[in-house]
Amino acid sequence: MTYQRFVALGDSCTEGLDDLLPDGRYRGWADRVASALDAPGFRYANLGVRGRRLDQMLVEQVPSARALEPDLVVLFGGGNDVMSNATLEQIAARADAMVRAVTSFAPTVAVFTLSDISHRMPFGWRMRPRIDALNTAVRAAASRYGAILIDVEDDECVHDSRYFGPDRLHLSSLGHRRLAGHVLATLGIPFDPAWLTPLEGTAAAASVLDHWRWLRDQVLPVAYTRTRNKLIGRQPGDGFVPKRPQLAPLTSRQMAR
Repeated sequence: MTYQRFVALGDSCTEGLDDLLPDGRYRGWADRVASALDAPGFRYANLGVRGRRLDQMLVEQVPSARALEPDLVVLFGGGNDVMSNATLEQIAARADAMVRAVTSFAPTVAVFTLSDISHRMPFGWRMRPRIDALNTAVRAAASRYGAILIDVEDDECVHDSRYFGPDRLHLSSLGHRRLAGHVLATLGIPFDPAWLTPLEGTAAAASVLDHWRWLRDQVLPVAYTRTRNKLIGRQPGDGFVPKRPQLAPLTSRQMAR
């Protein structure tokens, strides 16, 4: 099938964090999918904003996406809901509402489950049931509303640190490439099979010093920022806007792989 108007929704993963181009811009899985879909007349918008929860996407991104009249929408979200104070019931309800809303106007909608990253994060034991609740709700909503499910919960890459950036949460360039491969494979779009080929060798084991640096440079600054923002009423992602708010053709730089 040929798609002419592709809109990506989501959070920092959709925005492309930790998949840097040489000029410092973020690329990400959605840009890579767009490059594979590119053809005469093709246009692409990316409404993802870092830090956004599903309930925020529903009021901020869905109306904009609806106005663009896309023929393909791909949604990656829920990670910030899992890490928030939302209850399991709220997480499930948000996932259902988001999938229901997007499928009401887009003829083809694809949605993701989340990989189990709980073992990579501090207090990961708290995240596991929340990831399960999200994934269960996404699967049910995809079936209920006719969305395409891209099920990456059991993807083996979650155990390979090379697929993740310095914070061990956001995907690296290799991780974004693999995620794009999953999207294209599910949609039946040709792509470079190397995107889903397991990496050779094994990742180097993290040392005690590596763990300490990760806590010092990644975990503690984020915890401090979240606490400060909560005190002043600031939400993660406030002040950021979508990198591609309107449907537009790709440029040669954006097509770089």
